[in-house]
Amino acid sequence: MRTMTATEASRKFSDLLDAIERGETITITRGNHPVAEIGPAHRRTGADLRAALAGIPAPDDKFALDISSALELLDHEEADPWADA
Repeated sequence: MRTMTATEASRKFSDLLDAIERGETITITRGNHPVAEIGPAHRRTGADLRAALAGIPAPDDKFALDISSALELLDHEEADPWADA
């Protein structure tokens, strides 16, 4: 893992992003102390969503009714219902 100072990271930000895009993780230091690790972003996919939702029960009928009721409220052009709250 490569290390660079905060000043160097600031001055060479484009180079820093290029290195991260290539898959590197860079430790940023300030005053010889590590303050951050910057690495490639994690890509999210439909498979990730399916895995995250695995084992969670499907919504029940009441949930579907609650969503329908909420959508009906959005369809009406009324004054803000939260204004008097």
